[in-house]
Amino acid sequence: MSDSSVVFMMGKFEAVLPSDRSYADNHHWLKQEGPVYRVGFTSYAVRLLQDVYFLDWSIDPDTAVRKKQEVGEIETSKAVASLYAPLDGRIVAFNPALMNDPSLINTDNYDGGWLYEIETAAPMMTVDDYVAHLNATWDATQRTLKGQYNEAE
Repeated sequence: MSDSSVVFMMGKFEAVLPSDRSYADNHHWLKQEGPVYRVGFTSYAVRLLQDVYFLDWSIDPDTAVRKKQEVGEIETSKAVASLYAPLDGRIVAFNPALMNDPSLINTDNYDGGWLYEIETAAPMMTVDDYVAHLNATWDATQRTLKGQYNEAE
């Protein structure tokens, strides 16, 4: 991870966002690694997900995907949820380490906890664009979270 990061405050919790990568509006980071981009969850997403217990892919490597296409499923302490492609492109490889230890998403989300590699030419957000997106949607996110907490009581 780079030394340069931006912090988005989620109430009293910090979501650290490295400036050496691009972002997608569904809370994924993308970091160019040669001809592909490694994709993972931002610290904002990890904070919302909580502890990851299980991860499964519903597509195979070398599959073309469209933005918002379902690509897998994740089970966390909060819920079971579908995973969606952040951009149009072709997923070329999945992180094999996550199949043995999906908790890497929680403990090392910006390095060893990456999800997959994708080839894409789609436009991406800068860190500043992503922070603006978070600011614009934070009130709605808080209302959703408070509603979930109230239902659990």
